[in-house]
Amino acid sequence: MSSSGVLVHASVFAAVFVALHVAHSVGDHWVQTSRQSADKGKPGWTGRLADTRHVAGLTVTKLAVLVPVALLLDLRLSLAGVAAGLGVDAVTHWWADRRSTLARLAKACGKGEFYSLGTPAHPAHPVTADGKPAAHLGTGAYALDQAFHHLWLLVAALIIATV
Repeated sequence: MSSSGVLVHASVFAAVFVALHVAHSVGDHWVQTSRQSADKGKPGWTGRLADTRHVAGLTVTKLAVLVPVALLLDLRLSLAGVAAGLGVDAVTHWWADRRSTLARLAKACGKGEFYSLGTPAHPAHPVTADGKPAAHLGTGAYALDQAFHHLWLLVAALIIATV
């Protein structure tokens, strides 16, 4: 591949990744309902359906952000690449958001204690002066969840930019 071809792929990848990253944040935090967030990790069909509704809304959000970016920047994206990239992203996002799956992965990777950071399950969980759980901005589970999603956003952007 010529150096200009590499630059085109790199530019398309960068634009796609930025669009997916922004859409991910919007979809995961603004589009997802409180009910979906509360239920998606539950066992059985209640959790599976809540997670499916969340990922459907998230994927539509990613498409709604990606399409105007692609049109305005004249990105040459294939339908197959977009479908494959968003499909990989959706499947991996659904898997991680079932919660028990990501918790098992964290434990297997030696990150079980970090996963519980910020929760009462962690040995150094935050408490108020009277010993009650303290408010905090996040947890290890949330940090690992977002890092997992970001990895797969990168993979999705590579697929979309090169297929």
